[in-house]
Amino acid sequence: MAPVLSVVVLSWNTRALTLACLGALFAETPRHAREVIVVDNGSHDGSADAIAAAFPQVVLIRNADNRLYSAGNNQGARAGSGEFVCTLNSDTEVRPGALDTLVEFLRANSDYGAAAPMLVDPDGSVQRACQRFPTILSALCFDSWWGKWWPGSWVQRRYLMLDFDHVASRDVPQPPGACFCMRREEYLSFGGLDEVLSLYYNDVDLSKRLWRAGRKVRYLTTAVVMHHRGASTKSFAKMLVLWHKNRIAYYQKHYGAFGGVWIHFVIRLRIAEEWLAIGRRCKGDPARLAAERAFLRQAQKELWAS
Repeated sequence: MAPVLSVVVLSWNTRALTLACLGALFAETPRHAREVIVVDNGSHDGSADAIAAAFPQVVLIRNADNRLYSAGNNQGARAGSGEFVCTLNSDTEVRPGALDTLVEFLRANSDYGAAAPMLVDPDGSVQRACQRFPTILSALCFDSWWGKWWPGSWVQRRYLMLDFDHVASRDVPQPPGACFCMRREEYLSFGGLDEVLSLYYNDVDLSKRLWRAGRKVRYLTTAVVMHHRGASTKSFAKMLVLWHKNRIAYYQKHYGAFGGVWIHFVIRLRIAEEWLAIGRRCKGDPARLAAERAFLRQAQKELWAS
């Protein structure tokens, strides 16, 4: 039977998590035929061999190196044959019926371009992961003292959708990217995830392109997926530098030359903040002070190298 849904799982040195993710997928009998495609991004922890041994039914793509998030997911989507495609992080475990619910919603609502589930922590707590699109002001206020007091605190709350309890289904600008379902043909027609945004901001960008095309995005609490927060990227040593590079690329793409200049200015302000914070944090400990500031200088060097 031809698959209705192609599930793409990207794996990079998350062997135990990926095996648990696949275990949850194959523990249920889906209402709609599905294929599971695992793209291993050059893992060196034995992930690919373990996946092949435990789940011979998956389509396993072994990349020689780490192509990062966008390219790996696009590769998996192109290899699929389902009517729908779901990009699913390796640090998730789907609850029974979750992916079928996403498929059925999209089938019944042709004006929606994507659907995403409610994410929960391992203890069942709801993750507030939906957000509004980042703006010029939210760039200034995010992760900075500018966002600690009003009006910056209001900008932060609005951007992070802290006014939404995440326990009711609704349309959202940007749902959690850990599980994201679209019609596969539409995903490919949009070019999939922007590979310039290699690890971060790619889901934000895709959601924004959908909204600009008049395609709505639905957050469904009737579909539940457990998510280990950040486990799929926490081992990426240079993720902070790459996050800022992808952030710069996103703002240049959506806000033009001004966006690029603005985000450079914001990042330099944030670096200055951190420089002062290190001084306060390491007061009386010159060895730690020297080490942390050396790390910050190296991060700056890598960030502005390209």
